[in-house]
Amino acid sequence: MERISKLEEIIDYRFKDKKLIYQALSHSSYANEKKNPSGSNERLEFLGDSVLSIVVSDYLYKNLDVAEGELTKMRASLVCEKSLHVFAQQINLGEFLFLGKGEENTGGRERPSILADAFEALIAAIYLDGGIEPAAKHIMRFMPEDVHHPQKPAFSDFKTVLQEIVQKNPEEKVEYVLIGEEGPDHNKRFVVEVCLNSQVIGKGKGRSKKEAEQLAAKEALELMGYETQ
Repeated sequence: MERISKLEEIIDYRFKDKKLIYQALSHSSYANEKKNPSGSNERLEFLGDSVLSIVVSDYLYKNLDVAEGELTKMRASLVCEKSLHVFAQQINLGEFLFLGKGEENTGGRERPSILADAFEALIAAIYLDGGIEPAAKHIMRFMPEDVHHPQKPAFSDFKTVLQEIVQKNPEEKVEYVLIGEEGPDHNKRFVVEVCLNSQVIGKGKGRSKKEAEQLAAKEALELMGYETQ
């Protein structure tokens, strides 16, 4: 209970139902060791993902006067695993998790996927305990003041990064389309477009299809505000 009380102080929210925050902090490895799989945070993570998406969508809609495609890309950058990992670190969430011995001994408290999932589970716990207003208040603590220019790190495997950004929203799909070939056979260039739900978000040209796909993903990331150099 001391661990839970400390986290409540950090997030500035007191749970009426302590079982909810306890469950949000319980990784499946811990729940399985306790022989209570239903007590893990996996179901809460599912709900938290949806609550996070609607709050962030509402925030972007009210603060950005841009087309739907741009809103989609910005939302994806804010709810991806990399962003949620950073948010979780800001409240030292890993310190409060209940992990099984295996996860504890292999660095589970610092693992990005575990922290990101627990962050979503915590959102759901707040939502179930107090409703959408306190959940939204908690989420808004982590939103950038200037949504037009979020600070992002540099990357090299652009396709992987782009995929990680959008995979949090199962309804969204990234697809690479070869739209043309240029030059003679000994010096051919391939032209590829990357699409998000059929909307073109980047274009690349390279000596191979793989290189063209990487450059298309790189352009898409740059349009989303990421530093790629």
